[in-house]
Amino acid sequence: MSVDRFWELVDAARASAQDPSDADQVGERARQLLDELPLDEVAGLARAEWELRARSYRVDLWGAAYLINGGCSDDGFEYFRGWLIAQGREVFERAVADPDTLAGVPAVRTAQDLESEEMFGVATSVYWERAGEAPPDTVGYPQLGDFWDFDDDDEVRRRFPRLNVILG
Repeated sequence: MSVDRFWELVDAARASAQDPSDADQVGERARQLLDELPLDEVAGLARAEWELRARSYRVDLWGAAYLINGGCSDDGFEYFRGWLIAQGREVFERAVADPDTLAGVPAVRTAQDLESEEMFGVATSVYWERAGEAPPDTVGYPQLGDFWDFDDDDEVRRRFPRLNVILG
């Protein structure tokens, strides 16, 4: 199962959610759509989802989440990435390449606590519920990289000039 198919599922969930900007609603719809699929397809989508989770497991994205949410624990970073996946492929890909592009996402300007536990690991969760075990062939996270002081205002301005302008 490809990452493209996972993004198709996210697009379908966003299109059928009452409020596609609400990541938890998108996650609920994704869960419903996954429940309609054969278990082997859910397993493939869980693998694709893990690939996206691993790609977004980056210290620079964690720093952006910290700035956006006014702090960000380990779990908070997981749920932030759930929110990010719920925004769709284009927003996700831009943010992974350059977290400062999140300054262009309207929700970043207006919302607090951009997190979605419902969306984070949605395919993996559905697989667990239906099979009673972890999906096969999931990938692990890469090395996170070197942390920097997320509370260092000069470093934040240097790394996230656009986010700093709208949030600083």
